[in-house]
Amino acid sequence: MRVRGVDRVAKLHDDEVDIDASLVERLVAEQFPRWAGLSARVVEGSGTDNVTFRLGDELAVRLPRTASTSGQVEQDLAWMPRLAPYLPVPIPEPLELGRPGQGYPFSWGVYRWLPGEPFDAASGDAVAVARQLAEFVRCLREVDTAGAPVPSGDPFERGTPLTPRDGMFREALDEIREYFDVARVLASWEESLAADTFDGPARWIHGDLMSGNVMVADGKLSAVIDFGTARAADPAADVMPAWWIFEGESRKAYRQALAVDDNTWLRARGWALSLSIIAIPYYRDRNPDTIPDGQAYVADLLAD
Repeated sequence: MRVRGVDRVAKLHDDEVDIDASLVERLVAEQFPRWAGLSARVVEGSGTDNVTFRLGDELAVRLPRTASTSGQVEQDLAWMPRLAPYLPVPIPEPLELGRPGQGYPFSWGVYRWLPGEPFDAASGDAVAVARQLAEFVRCLREVDTAGAPVPSGDPFERGTPLTPRDGMFREALDEIREYFDVARVLASWEESLAADTFDGPARWIHGDLMSGNVMVADGKLSAVIDFGTARAADPAADVMPAWWIFEGESRKAYRQALAVDDNTWLRARGWALSLSIIAIPYYRDRNPDTIPDGQAYVADLLAD
C-alpha cells in the first residue's frame, strides 16, 4: 500500500478531529515506548472512518476520525483473533490498544502491517481473485455468530433492510439530478426495494469489501482489511464487490462462486447503488477526487 509524507490529514467530516503523523509518533512514544522513534506515514486512501499510518516497516496505526466510529478499534481487538483462524487469508492483527492522549480523544490501535496492494480489476487475474474473495466470504459466513455485533437499527449500518434508506436516497438523488438519468436510477432502486427481505439466520459480514480493503500480492488475494462494519447481518452486504471491484467475467465468477439468488443480488445491488448516490453529494466538496468513481459505479450498476 502506498504511503505519503504529508503532515496533516485532510478532513472529510464536520466533526472530525485533527490527525497527523506527528500526533501518531507522540502517542506511540508516550504509550508504547518500545516503538518510539519509528516514523509514521499516512496510507493513501486509508478510509473515511479511520486514518491508517504505516509505522516503521512492520506496524500500522489506525485512528478513528470521529466519535461515531471510535468503537471500531475495540471491536477489532475483540473479534479479529477469533475470526482469523477460520479465514483463508490474513486479516488485521491488533497488537495494542492505545488510549486517548496528546489532545486526541479516542482509543486507537497498533496492528501488524499486512503486505499487498489494493485490488485493481485491470491488473492480474480478476476472475481468480473473484473466486478467492468468494471463498473468503463463504468462510466468514460459516463462523459462529454467538455474541457477534448486530445492527442497531441505524439505516447506515451495512446488512440492514433497504426501506429505511429510501428517504435519504431520494433526497441525495435530488441534489445530483444533473449527473444521472433519474428515472433509470429510481427504476433500479425500486426494483431492489421490491426484492424479498432477508429472513434467514444472520451471518458474519465484512460489509466494506471495496478495492482498498481487498489486498493482492503476486496476482492473488493476500489479505482483507478494515473490519469496522463487520457484524452478523444480511449476507447480501458482501455481494456488493460484484459491482464495487469486479466487472464482466469476474463479476459473473463472484456471483457463481457465492451461488447468489436473484433476491440477494437485488438487495446487494440496491445497497451498492444507495451508498454511491448518498456519498456523491456528501463528498462532492469534501473529497471531490472520489466523485468520478462514484459516478462510474452508478453507471455500472444501472447497466446490470
